[in-house]
Amino acid sequence: MTNAMNDIVMNADMADIEGMNAGSSIEEERLHRKQRLTAAFRLFGKFGFDEGVAGHITVRDPELSDHLWVNPMGVSFKLMKMSDLILVNHDGEIVEGEGLLNGAAYTIHSHIHKERPDVVAAAHAHSVYGKSWSSLGRPLDPLTQDACAFYEDHVVYDDFGGVVLEMNEGERIAKALGDNKAAILQNHGLITVGETVEAAAWWFITMERSCQAQLMAEAAGTPKLIRPEVARETYNTVGNPLAGQFQFQPLYDVIVAECPDMFE
Repeated sequence: MTNAMNDIVMNADMADIEGMNAGSSIEEERLHRKQRLTAAFRLFGKFGFDEGVAGHITVRDPELSDHLWVNPMGVSFKLMKMSDLILVNHDGEIVEGEGLLNGAAYTIHSHIHKERPDVVAAAHAHSVYGKSWSSLGRPLDPLTQDACAFYEDHVVYDDFGGVVLEMNEGERIAKALGDNKAAILQNHGLITVGETVEAAAWWFITMERSCQAQLMAEAAGTPKLIRPEVARETYNTVGNPLAGQFQFQPLYDVIVAECPDMFE
């Protein structure tokens, strides 16, 4: 663990952090990913990131690496249960579970997972502040410690072409994302990726709040930017994969306590 992460986790036992990770078998890993995915949906619902049938989070299956677990279209984030999740193959066919596949979910996420073997999970939603900020066609500035998680690690995709149903649109988004953890889809919303479900979900949550903070700051006056060297150093602390995973854990504990039925 880096010194930067030591500052975040303080005196936490390393075993506690490792306990957030998956089990030793494929089955345990699959269960872990599906539980975190379900919890992420419930949290997105709790935070108001849902809008009709828009929005999706995917996680790569640990055994079938070209298959994705995703939410069925039409099931509210607020009511999502683990048994609702569907498994989709590389051709966009549902191979496990019941329900409808959101075409945009497959079009966007399948290309990201194909282009980025390191990406285990990806999250996208039409959250209010994310889509508001996206209309400006600008990257986030390093205004706060939290926003520094995205310093030099996100892009703006400025080629909005309507609802993403064409495969070449998904390809362009994946190419634009590159090696970054997030993209602002102009006139559309946010998308974040991570090496774990926890990280991908946390990056979305904190990016949405960073969009809100910048919109509010600019409405009030002229914000002062964090110096590049300080922003870069802060990024090393708050923007690394372990930080994203660790930051999600308190939210996971809360939603598990509030929604004991979601793992049915």
